[in-house]
Amino acid sequence: MRDLAAFRGEIQTWSDLSNNVASTVELFALAVEEDDEALGAQLRDDLDEYTKSVNALEFELQLSGEYDDRAAILYVKQGAGGVDAQDWAEMLLRMYTRWAERRGFGADVLDFTPGDEAGIKSAAIKIDGKFAYGYLRSERGVHRLVRLSPFDADHRRHTSFALVEVLPEADESEEVKVNQDDLRVDVFRASGNGGQNVQKNSTAIRLTHLPTNLVVAVQNERSQAQNREVAMRILLSRLVDLDMQKKAEERAKLKGEHVSAEFGRQVRSYVQHPYQMVKDHRTDFQTTAAQAILDGDLDELLKSYLTSQMESAPAPSDSMS
Repeated sequence: MRDLAAFRGEIQTWSDLSNNVASTVELFALAVEEDDEALGAQLRDDLDEYTKSVNALEFELQLSGEYDDRAAILYVKQGAGGVDAQDWAEMLLRMYTRWAERRGFGADVLDFTPGDEAGIKSAAIKIDGKFAYGYLRSERGVHRLVRLSPFDADHRRHTSFALVEVLPEADESEEVKVNQDDLRVDVFRASGNGGQNVQKNSTAIRLTHLPTNLVVAVQNERSQAQNREVAMRILLSRLVDLDMQKKAEERAKLKGEHVSAEFGRQVRSYVQHPYQMVKDHRTDFQTTAAQAILDGDLDELLKSYLTSQMESAPAPSDSMS
């Protein structure tokens, strides 16, 4: 949950924006009186930017989930499709990294397993920024790409799949405690192109949480200690995510509802041939700006899904039954 300092920061942001708008409106009135078209045009641009800021802040007010304000740990894994799928997984990783850069968020690689010929088999990144998890939780599921394969000698059309997982970063001091007796730790040699360190030393770590059978393997860092630290952070986030899923199922049972599993569900298609299109299968939102989406222009897609979820959420009951 957001702390007092975060709420104070939001109040200050709204206050500053309100003051800026008021000042700009006053200046605009003077520009009209003085018939200063250049100043008026500049002030109109300023007001347009303030309008965008207000819209963004109003949307973020709706991101009220328990962990929406947290950093996100985002996994991308190859699915069916061979080398094309590995390349597709790397394209998705680039897409999310570019999105983070556009918003001024940090994007740090936690784990990375290169593909056999191209792309990646899997990767995990931490995206750190305001409401990173709140925005990105909509990305969980299977993403499908249709294109002319650059790896096919006959340049035929191929369909590739990749799986995206999104976890809220766990706060060790708050909600998650792991008994060391509940962990099995395996050490193994890292795979991929890593030079002598990878070839000779067993630096990769696999953690298995015995009560839940959750498994996390990390090989990106150069030492066992570093890999274990990263693996533990990811495991804690997986446990938080598992707890959220259980709570959602319990609430649904009490209401007699069904909760669909986003994990493993095809959520979006990206088509590059025979036409350009990106379509979200949950909202039917679609756009022909496929390349812009792959370059990280995701805000409209993310907001369309999150808005649909907010609109479909049942209103709280006024009475106990």
